[in-house]
Amino acid sequence: MTQYATENIRTVALVGQAAAGKTTLVEALLARSGMIGAAGAVERGSTVCDYDPLEKTHGHSLKLAVAHADWRDSRVHLLDSPGYPDFLGHALCALAAVDTAAIVINAQNGIEPTAARMMHWSQARDLCRMIIVNRIDAEHLDLPGLLAEIQDTFGRECLPLNLPAGGGTRVTDCFFNPGGECDFSSVSEAHQALIDQVVEVDEELMAVYLEQGEELAPEQLHAPFEKALREGHLIPVCFVSARTGAGVEELLDILVKLMPNPTEGNPPQFLRGEGAEAVPLHAEPDPAKHVLAHVFKTEMDPYAGKLSVFRIHQGTVTPDTQLYIGDYRKPFRVSHLYRLQGKQHIEIPSAGPGDICGVAKVDDIAFDAVLHDAPEDDHIHLKPLEFPHAVHGLALTSKKHGDEQKLADVLHKLAAEDPSLKVEHDATTHEAVIRGLGDLHLRRVLERMADQYRLDVDTHAPTIPYRETITGKAEGHHRHKKQTGGAGQFGEVFLRVEPLERGAGFEFVDEVKGGAIPYQFIPAVEKGVRQVLANGAIAGYPMQDVRVIVFDGKTHPVDGKEIAFITAGKKAFLDAVAKARPIVLEPVVDIEVTVPEAAIGDISGDISSKRGQITGSHPSRAGMAVVTGKVPLAELNNYQSRLKSVTGGQGSYAIDLSHYDPVPPNVQQKLVAEHSPAQEE
Repeated sequence: MTQYATENIRTVALVGQAAAGKTTLVEALLARSGMIGAAGAVERGSTVCDYDPLEKTHGHSLKLAVAHADWRDSRVHLLDSPGYPDFLGHALCALAAVDTAAIVINAQNGIEPTAARMMHWSQARDLCRMIIVNRIDAEHLDLPGLLAEIQDTFGRECLPLNLPAGGGTRVTDCFFNPGGECDFSSVSEAHQALIDQVVEVDEELMAVYLEQGEELAPEQLHAPFEKALREGHLIPVCFVSARTGAGVEELLDILVKLMPNPTEGNPPQFLRGEGAEAVPLHAEPDPAKHVLAHVFKTEMDPYAGKLSVFRIHQGTVTPDTQLYIGDYRKPFRVSHLYRLQGKQHIEIPSAGPGDICGVAKVDDIAFDAVLHDAPEDDHIHLKPLEFPHAVHGLALTSKKHGDEQKLADVLHKLAAEDPSLKVEHDATTHEAVIRGLGDLHLRRVLERMADQYRLDVDTHAPTIPYRETITGKAEGHHRHKKQTGGAGQFGEVFLRVEPLERGAGFEFVDEVKGGAIPYQFIPAVEKGVRQVLANGAIAGYPMQDVRVIVFDGKTHPVDGKEIAFITAGKKAFLDAVAKARPIVLEPVVDIEVTVPEAAIGDISGDISSKRGQITGSHPSRAGMAVVTGKVPLAELNNYQSRLKSVTGGQGSYAIDLSHYDPVPPNVQQKLVAEHSPAQEE
């Protein structure tokens, strides 16, 4: 297989809303470049990038896929990303591996929420951006109106590199050609707008342009064109029909001739050091320098094992190269190096800057790791991606007894593949909880567990982590006396309880005088108290914000034992709590909801109806706003579904624990009643 120089490599991520045609477009590009014999179809499950069985079943992308097309002495690495908001985690990973983000827009649907979000995130990653308008062959289109909408939404710097012609059956280039036929607008006007936009970033070229008063040669425009891309001064717009092939060859030419290679794009955002002390590090796309590569995708292949996919930013990797993983001191040796074409792994002899490749069966490599060949580079990392918060939760239990360890292992593998899937093991409720970006996200996780790992689970809403505390002071007493023949058990404890400030935790104070309770039994009393703290006194939830003061007691020279004082301490504490006006506390979270501006009133009213409090709102990106507030966590069950219905799928939210507040009296009565039968049992 041909090894291309860094200057002849392009890396492009296709991102955007589901059903924009990204996967079909990759098929068209691969077919036109001769990489595959004929384009597959999503509907038939025959595409290169949707190779996962679940993707074939459901007819849409679920995770990031990697392919490549060789065209005109260059290689274009294509990253096909899922478009549903529930799988944004996989799409965002692509932004860490490319020089260009191509936002694909369905000409029939216009600018949709995911396209707008990916444009925003691509800009935040300092990537060169382009817009691809797909399905220009569809009926009843308003392409002039769509181009105007693109410019109104994303800026006047969005200029067409080509325009549809022949009723959407072909396209006409507007950059290299000063004139030609098109279905709307004017090729000459579009050409002039592009030239004017490009020369604005180069004062010397602008002076030459004004002096010449004539056309500039393409070679004169190349450097300022790349600079305009880097600075976001130009966002090219291309028109294409992946289904008919209109504009596909022209798009390949644009990617090869005009989109940046690794030496022309904005450099990757590497940092050396940790936290506030981290400083920027410039990775040079030089194959002769030491290796710096970043892992942006991890996949658990049923046959090849763990596959780690990375972009090389500096240096050259070959089989037998010795690499370190981050600050992990033990190196591994590359045994086989692969280039990816969907599920196909093509073994290659070497890879250099700009190349995307993979290694298999190295379990220590994790997502977002930096691979390097120099021990002194052990504190280098790439600027972290900002993933949406995983707030939609499900608690899982294995259906088959004895599958608990298998469940833990499978969840670990799934979380390693998906950076937006979070796995929690709640020590209080003894639940395994998965959290994702939405109901669809979690449903696909459960399907993968059943289909790929043959693991069936029961699910339910995660248990709300309530807490208990007291609101008054009280004293408690218990005498434990047990005689069963021979040595018995005896221990007596007097103690006081006092409430602490919210969030203060627990304090245990020993004020026993005169050895009424021997010092060696004081820890036993505390142990009994802590048993109640862990298991609750009224509703079965952990207790917090309590001070316990042990001030008196009695023992017996023969029957005084540790177990007696554990029991006496526990029962005395329960006695005191019952008199100290105990209450149940519920978690209150800070919520940040991003919605279309038109939905602010509906969302504010909805939060208020959930016992929430609105704390503010402010504009976000174009047409969007952020509403902030505080809401009891118990009121947010299935909130993602509610938010989707109110905002038409455009809303998203994030939560963080704020504090604990008392639950309403009716809720406390219900929780206490539910606990009492179990407590009696």
